[in-house]
Formats: sequence, C-alpha cells, structure tokens
Amino acid sequence: MKLDILAFGAHPDDVELGCGGTISKEITLGKKVGIIDLTRGELGTRGSAEIRDQEAYAAAKILGVSVRENLNMRDGFFVNDETHQLAVIEMIRKYQPEIVLCNALDDRHIDHEKGSKLVSDACFLSGLIKIETEYDGVKQQAWRPKLVYHYMQWKNLVPDFVVDITGYNNKRVEAILAYGSQFYNPNSNEPETLIATKNFLESLNYRAQDLGRLIGTEYAEGFNVERYLAVNSLGDLI
Repeated sequence: MKLDILAFGAHPDDVELGCGGTISKEITLGKKVGIIDLTRGELGTRGSAEIRDQEAYAAAKILGVSVRENLNMRDGFFVNDETHQLAVIEMIRKYQPEIVLCNALDDRHIDHEKGSKLVSDACFLSGLIKIETEYDGVKQQAWRPKLVYHYMQWKNLVPDFVVDITGYNNKRVEAILAYGSQFYNPNSNEPETLIATKNFLESLNYRAQDLGRLIGTEYAEGFNVERYLAVNSLGDLI
C-alpha cells in the first residue's frame, strides 16, 4: 500500500498529540495516511503496553488512518543505530510516503529527540540503493520521502510553518482522549503525571488556539523543517 503521508511517533499518542489535526484534515482531503509507533510506551507510569495497544487502535480508527503498525522498540532505550534504522527503512520502503512526519527536534522526553533523529536519518538512508532490505521475503526498492517535517510536542518551539486545523481540532482531541489511561481523570487511582493533569488537558486546546490566533484562524498546529521551504511564487503563501 502506497501512502501519501507516514507519521512516526516514539510512543503511541505522540502522533495524535503533535499532528492529529493535520492528519485528520489531510485524510478528509483524500490523502492516505499511516502511523508507525516505534515503541509500545511500556515504561509509561500509567496504564500498560496492552492497554495502550487498544487505545492506539481506537485512536487510529477515529482519525481514519489507512494503517498503523508498531515496531516494538524498547521504550526509553532504543538507539539510533543500524538495526533500528533498518527497521524504520523497511517501513518507509513498504509504504513509500511522499511526506514523513516525526517527533519534535527538541523535547522534554529523551525518546522524542531520539526518535526524531532516528526517523530523519532513516529517511535519507532509505534512498540509497546499496542498502538492501526485505519485507516478507521480498526485496524492497530504495525510496526517499520528498519531505520530512517535525511536529511540536511538550516544548513551545518556534514553528517554521503552521497548518490551519480549524474544523479538525475536535477530531484531534477525540483521538487524543482515546488514550484514557494517560490523561486527566479525576476518578483515576493511578499516579499523577505531567500529562495527566487538568492543566495539560486544557493545553490541548489553548496551544492550538494560540497558533491559530497568530495566523488569523481558530486552530493550528506547528511544524519544524530540516531545510528551507520552497514556493513557486509569493502568491503561494497565505
């Protein structure tokens, strides 16, 4: 299955939190989108890997993505080496996306920055024909995505561009809240974490609203790039 967009996250819920509105919008516009989770989030304080598997499936169904896979890397301990790069390359070559979305360039959780660099490096290496990979016994062809963008996460990074997600924020929040084990629940007996606070739950809207305010819309999501954005003419900029 060839996809238009392939979004990677170090943990289940990273993609929903960082670019769920953008994904929902692109799918509505007819694009085929997939999600690859690097780990099962098994080191998370709340819930379990099995619970998060179920939540990830529910979130994918809400967003309407074409496929979701998990590479079962070690939460907290995966590294950017040949073995892990090849695992990501196999996914890139399997789905041949034009655009790859991945974790923030800099963030509070160490897996986010590691995942960002791992996927970015794999996108480049995937285009080298002398790197040979197989999937289900079939030799894969080299493939390099045209564009690699990094969504924003915990830190308020300065975005290089923003996407208007007005009309899609509710779907984004619905997908995020599919991870019921992770976020604010006054009836939960589990330990409180930073993302399980009421403040964080409210931040799901106010960051998107603030980015929307800055571009004159209701809601928006921010992204960072690795190289200059190019446009054909000034009229391409809104």
